[in-house]
Amino acid sequence: MQDPVAAELAEEEETEINLTPMLDVVFIMLIFFIVTAVFVKEPGIDITRPEAVTRELPAGGAIYVAISSEGEIWIDGDEVELSAVRLSIERLSSENPEAGLIIQSDAKARNEALIQVMDAAKAAGMENVLIAAEGP
Repeated sequence: MQDPVAAELAEEEETEINLTPMLDVVFIMLIFFIVTAVFVKEPGIDITRPEAVTRELPAGGAIYVAISSEGEIWIDGDEVELSAVRLSIERLSSENPEAGLIIQSDAKARNEALIQVMDAAKAAGMENVLIAAEGP
């Protein structure tokens, strides 16, 4: 004859659910989402963009360049001298060859700085150069 306490313990052990495989799957999914997440890179300063009626976004990601109202040029969170703009764009373009370039120029910035940044981008081999604006 079997002991009733031992039979009850054996039945309890059989009904336990092992959560380890489920936790493994959850952690693998978490790692997957972290690795595949798209991180938005901001140029480093807040600017007031001019308004526009149309809007277009590059398909393969973007490299952001900001021009402040004082003519300061910011790329990837760092202030960059005009002479180093081309090299910075080339470096970022080599990291993401499909990316387009978006220039965020302050509404009060001089056109000269915008044109110089556009020239540097073209010299760096960027084909898809856009100017950011506030849109609909």
